Amino acid sequence: MTGSLVVVGTGIGAAQLTLEARAAIEGAGEVLYLIPDPVSVAAVEQLNSCTSSLASCYVEGEHRRAAYARMVEAILDPVRRGTRVCAAFYGHPGVFVLPSHRAVQQARAEGFEARMLPGISAEDCLFADLGVDPSEAGCQSYEATRFLERRPAIELRSALVLWQIGVVGSADHSSELRAPRLPELVARLLELYPNEHEVVVYEASSFVGIEPLIRPVPLIGLAAAVTPASTLYVPPVEQP
Repeated sequence: MTGSLVVVGTGIGAAQLTLEARAAIEGAGEVLYLIPDPVSVAAVEQLNSCTSSLASCYVEGEHRRAAYARMVEAILDPVRRGTRVCAAFYGHPGVFVLPSHRAVQQARAEGFEARMLPGISAEDCLFADLGVDPSEAGCQSYEATRFLERRPAIELRSALVLWQIGVVGSADHSSELRAPRLPELVARLLELYPNEHEVVVYEASSFVGIEPLIRPVPLIGLAAAVTPASTLYVPPVEQP
């Protein structure tokens, strides 16, 4: 039997698991997952009894990239042994999920069939919950730490989405989530936008019946509104 790999996303909550992803999980010989939501974990385990978590790849205080390298090897090991493997990740498996891309690339490089199926990301939920159409004014999207490091040119007439502002500047895995560069992020945004420009601190809901966190705040007061799971939406300064 020749091993293969399919990478799927479970969405932000168990209700967002697509039919395509569900079939991939059910048909796999082994499922490895990295999902923080216990309801979604239970849904995956109900679909396939041969499952295991990739969370053990993390080591407290260690750079997250080391954990990602271990995840890639954990995923590829059963593939190399001839197993049909499904790797399931929270949200969209290709959005802010480095080990999913690396696993697919490495599997293909070694001659195995490997593919990634789309899922529902936090950005998809943001567009729906905030009533935003990214086609109207355009949308720029950056991971918060890289936004600070690369200082890209920003089009103020388009929307800006900044991911992972609740852990900006933190590269190590830690049980105590922190954002050491949050003041620097706010200062950088204040160089671009007016102090009172209203932004939205957003957190998608993982559970049916629970409302998402949608917190409009003036930019100058952003730091006080951030949670570890926050995404930031910055509306255009002026509509085109």
